[in-house]
Amino acid sequence: MTDLIPVSFVILLVLGAEFVNGWTDAPNSIATVVSTRVLSPFQALAMATVLNALGAMSGTAVAATIGKGIVQSDVINLATVAAAMVGIIFFSTLAWYYGLPTSESHALVAGLTGAALAKAGPSAVLWEGWSKVGIGLLFSTFLGFFGGLAIMGSLYRLLGNTPPGTVRRYFGRLQILSAAFMAFSHGSNDGQKFIGAFALTLLLGGVFPEFHIPFWVIILCALTMAIGTAIGGWRIVRTMGIKITRLEPVHGFAAETGAAMTIELASRLGIPLSTTHTISTTIMGVGAIRRLSAVRWGVTLEIVSAWILTFPVCGAIGWLVTKVWMLLTSG
Repeated sequence: MTDLIPVSFVILLVLGAEFVNGWTDAPNSIATVVSTRVLSPFQALAMATVLNALGAMSGTAVAATIGKGIVQSDVINLATVAAAMVGIIFFSTLAWYYGLPTSESHALVAGLTGAALAKAGPSAVLWEGWSKVGIGLLFSTFLGFFGGLAIMGSLYRLLGNTPPGTVRRYFGRLQILSAAFMAFSHGSNDGQKFIGAFALTLLLGGVFPEFHIPFWVIILCALTMAIGTAIGGWRIVRTMGIKITRLEPVHGFAAETGAAMTIELASRLGIPLSTTHTISTTIMGVGAIRRLSAVRWGVTLEIVSAWILTFPVCGAIGWLVTKVWMLLTSG
């Protein structure tokens, strides 16, 4: 018979991590459209909630990678999932306090890996899954930056001497579409990760006989993420939409389109990448085409430092929590 108490506890931790994801990662999908004042925060949040959920329902390849492709399935149990969630909640809350966007994707895989290493050593890690994470890093960094650079360069050549007022008017409308595309792609990749962790918890707890993702799990996770964004996401919106570089609607359109195309490609290939990395580097690319000094590189250095710290910190927390749990339950 399934013991619902530990299952419920871990599910609460997963939802807690999804809530924190709404603070630190989900705001990336609406940052530029809010900062350019094309949509109000409420309008952007409502649109992002619906399209994140639709994106999450568009496939399960990324969720399957998270659920079955990072560490050996026989090593994962409720304790290792809980350990990974504790790391995410701790590190992402700390980063949010300083207004820094973090990658819950990398926090999740690092936490799961740290927990698995504590339980079974290096043999527990599926390096093929980690290779997808490495490919995701390349996708988010290079395709994001150069995609934004290329789209913005093409728009500059296409628009030529078009009056700025006309450009702002038309791209104010087009940015609604690009923001919708960005929110959908965020759901198709990032939204699936905690949905995968949720479904994995139900499998490990004996609620499900096999790994699958029901509709209600998608809706619950999407709503939890939206509530997190509504309550605390605006610190990250300011960092992404204002502090990196100054954005007009045409720049927001280029950044969102470039980032969304990169994320969608990765999602269809089952590659878990960081939407934070992708939209950040795309915004950098869009700003850099004007002049390098248009990008506030001091702010980007702080963001990159948070990215780098995610792997060791969340991995170490996952390892430590698992070790402590093993010691407490060994007697």
